[in-house]
Formats: sequence, C-alpha cells, structure tokens
Amino acid sequence: MAWTGLFDPRRMTVRRMNFRFPDGLRGLWNPARPEFSHIVNAGSLAMPYLEPYLIETMRQARAKTDDPTLIAEIDLYIGQEAAHFRQHQRFNKRLAELGYASVPQTEAVLKADYQRFARERSFAFNLAYAEGFEAMALAIGHMLIEDREYLFGDGDPAVASLILWHFVEEIEHKCATYDVFKALDGRYHARIRGLLHATIHIMARARLGYRALMIEDGLWSDWRSRLALYGLLLRIFARLTPRLLRILVPGYDPRQVPDPDWAVAWWRQHGEADLGQLDMARIADPVPVAA
Repeated sequence: MAWTGLFDPRRMTVRRMNFRFPDGLRGLWNPARPEFSHIVNAGSLAMPYLEPYLIETMRQARAKTDDPTLIAEIDLYIGQEAAHFRQHQRFNKRLAELGYASVPQTEAVLKADYQRFARERSFAFNLAYAEGFEAMALAIGHMLIEDREYLFGDGDPAVASLILWHFVEEIEHKCATYDVFKALDGRYHARIRGLLHATIHIMARARLGYRALMIEDGLWSDWRSRLALYGLLLRIFARLTPRLLRILVPGYDPRQVPDPDWAVAWWRQHGEADLGQLDMARIADPVPVAA
C-alpha cells in the first residue's frame, strides 16, 4: 500500500527533559495510590528494552523506504523514543537502589523477550507489534490525562511528570508507526494481530512486575491492598477499553483521534517553562503548570 503522505514534521519535537528524582524517593511514590505506584513502576521497567526494540524496528523500516518525508517522521520518532528510555533507565536504577530484588529479575525477562522478538521474529511481526504498541500507548495516554488528578494527584512530582510527559509524547507521535506500517504492509489482519500481541504481552509482563514489587512491599498478601488493586484496574480498564476497541475498526487512523487540550498545551509550553516538574497542586488545571 502506498503511504498517504499526511505527516506534518512540525507536529513532533525531540525534547531533552530533566526529571529531578528526590534523594528520598520511595518505590511507593504515590502514598495515596500505592498499588498504582507499582503498576507504573512495572511499566517503567519495560521501557529500556521495549523502546530500543521499537527503535531498531523503525531503523529497519527506514532502510526499506526512500520517501524523504516518511524518513523524517521515523527520525523524529526515534529521537523521542531514545529520550524516553534514557529517562526511564534513570528512574529504574533508583528503584533497584532502593533494594527491590525483583527489579533486575523482571528486567532480565523483558530483555530476553525483546531480544528474542528481534532475533527470531520476522520484520512484518515486529512492525505490526510496534504499531500495536503505539496504538495502545495512544489509548493509555488519553486515559492517563483524563484521570490524572485521581491517579497522580498525591504522587511524587518527578515521577508523575516523567510518566505524563512520556505519554504526552506518545500522543504527539501517534501517527509515526501507523504511517510506516501503512506504507510497508497495510494489512488489516496483521495490524490487529500486532495490537493483540503487543497488548497481551505488555499487560502480562506488567502484571509480573507489579505483583513481584507488591510482594516485596507486603501488599500482595494484604486483602485491602488487593481489593484496592482490583478496583483500580477496573477503573483503568473502564476508561481504556472503549479507546482500545476503536482501534479494531478496519478504517482506524490515529489522525481521527483528537489530541487532548492538556497535551497540546504541554507541547506549546516547551521551552517556555521547566515542565520537568509539574505543580501537583494544580494537576487538574486545564493546562500543565510547572512547579
């Protein structure tokens, strides 16, 4: 299938953010939502392995096209993803330094997964996985922004800022892997298989991670914490599922998904305010406010 050529390079910016994690940072960085803390921590553990895998897949895709606009889109995407995983590496190192034995164990599983995908799976599989993950990440980004006060309001500003910044940029580059997939493959059934594989794989590994972290903090055996976890997951999936279902529509295009005003305001403020640290007292404001 031919690429549509709708990419606007002004949409994407490679930013160098600086998240200042405090010396007293704890694994349960949101004391009001300790279970959410570990869901986020588990997701962060995947990023230094998932995102280099996505980058390598896009580099292979870059070599398969001579369209200069598509190449520019791939290069901006790679720049953003590289910035993401380096920030997550810093955060994950802090988690390991706190003494969580499950951090290196979970990282080893994730590293092996993505090395195996890159080594043993076809380019078509890896491209579809990349688009599947990015479609899911777009849905997650909208959910996190919509529910940001509840999920992050009492949390550490640096961690909350890291996660929200990451997903604001996931929204910003929402078309990148879609455009590459459409140009180099375009098959509906391959796109849906990629979505299902990426979603099931990421969520299974996230559960592995947060379960291990909760066990270390004594939360997994606490029935009140388990109930809070299940209630939180129900809340998340109630907001996430309709967004995931629209990806299944044969004519789905991420351009059809309007950008949240809060995300757009963050992009426009970049360079005007130090948004490496959000003001958590004003997290519900219609625009991001720097601390």
